[in-house]
Amino acid sequence: MTKSASGKGRRRRGGSGNSRANSKTGSLQPAIRVVMMPRDANYLGTIFGGVILSSLDLAGAVEAQQQSDRKLVTTAMHEVKFIAPVFVGDLVSFYTETVKIGNSSITVRVTVEATRALAPHETVRVTQADVVYVAIDEAGRPVPVQR
Repeated sequence: MTKSASGKGRRRRGGSGNSRANSKTGSLQPAIRVVMMPRDANYLGTIFGGVILSSLDLAGAVEAQQQSDRKLVTTAMHEVKFIAPVFVGDLVSFYTETVKIGNSSITVRVTVEATRALAPHETVRVTQADVVYVAIDEAGRPVPVQR
């Protein structure tokens, strides 16, 4: 276990000699992993951006929830740029790290990589975004993140 920006323990994967050796996410354990299916694709066989965004939000929420016992809602996704396509059959991994904990908000960086289903099974960066979650009370008003 190592410490994240918040000081909380995080699990890290040891060196496994995989194809992400040059990747910044090589030592992180993904929050979620998803195999892309035909239902997630357009007529060209590439995955809809909205499918990736939905999983990106979910992965970020998994990380944010480790920092607070409060209910959290998504309030912002900062600049999502798709830099590589995702294809049917690709294994998409969503790596997360907490970058900031404010009074009522938690900012999580989500890095998305796709491991190609077809040989040579290379892993490519798909996108990266900072997602902001706000802690709320039962009435939906912002409250302190504190546990």
